[in-house]
Amino acid sequence: MFQRLTIIVAAVFMSALLLAGPALAGPIVIKFSHVVAENTPKGQMANKFKAIIEERLAGKVIVEVFPNSQLFGDNNVLESMLLGDVQMAAPSLSKFSRYTKKLQIYDLPFLFKDMDAVDRFQQGPAGQKLLNSLNKRGLVGLGYLHNGLKQLSSSSPLRIPADARGLKFRIMTSDVLAAQFKAVKATPLKKPFSEVFTLLQTKAIDGQENTWSNIYSKKFYEIQDYITESNHGLLDYLVVTSKEFWMELPDNVRPEIKKALDEAIVFGNEIALQKSVNDRQRIIDSKRTTLISLADEERNQWVKAMKPVWKKFEREIGKDMIDAAYKSNN
Repeated sequence: MFQRLTIIVAAVFMSALLLAGPALAGPIVIKFSHVVAENTPKGQMANKFKAIIEERLAGKVIVEVFPNSQLFGDNNVLESMLLGDVQMAAPSLSKFSRYTKKLQIYDLPFLFKDMDAVDRFQQGPAGQKLLNSLNKRGLVGLGYLHNGLKQLSSSSPLRIPADARGLKFRIMTSDVLAAQFKAVKATPLKKPFSEVFTLLQTKAIDGQENTWSNIYSKKFYEIQDYITESNHGLLDYLVVTSKEFWMELPDNVRPEIKKALDEAIVFGNEIALQKSVNDRQRIIDSKRTTLISLADEERNQWVKAMKPVWKKFEREIGKDMIDAAYKSNN
């Protein structure tokens, strides 16, 4: 009799546990890992996302932000995401080539004439379609975050493509960027961003490409004699999560998280635009480097030299996608 009563009590207790499961599970935790400081556009975007979630989904969702590679670097964060060790990150678009070749489109030189064209493409049907290009690899693109257009810095003046011949330039890990510099007879070297200042300072490399905000914040302008305002390429990020985590979110929570993230990205992009303008002016005001503005004829030479790179990667990216991106300039 006692044994039977014990079994019944245990069964009732287990039933209660199962019914109370969601309550006992506690809030959903989103670990957001990124590699930059909190005062950058990406850092401020992540903190804005955390603040919005705390305001609207208090008790249901907790966002923990880990800046400055505290959890993972961009080179291993995606693998860690697939293992469930982190739920969100925002690596540069060049970091996704192992998972899809489609996003290489954003590395093509002289594809976008300005950031308005970038926005038109990214928010249009083709750009939004690219967010889904990672799905087969277990990742979900949630939105684009801007840094800006890239400029060329060098120890010698760069006005026409011939000026780059024989020079060594640091690039991110990207086959497209490698092809871009090879097109002007320069030598591309894939090196970590953290090493760029030292490489420039020791003359191990002659130059690099980057946005105004990166050139300013990392003080590249202090050790590079010339900066060519080329606006030749794009440096943007993709906010990403794992498909497994995203689809397991409750149906009444997922849209709220996406809405909060969309608002945070708009906030981050506004900061990125303003920072690009301000940092460019700070570099000019410093008088530590010479700013070279390209005449139309000079710029056209760079475009002519680098545009064949589009054809080289057309099959991997898709001609229709490249055409759609180019049309965003109109």
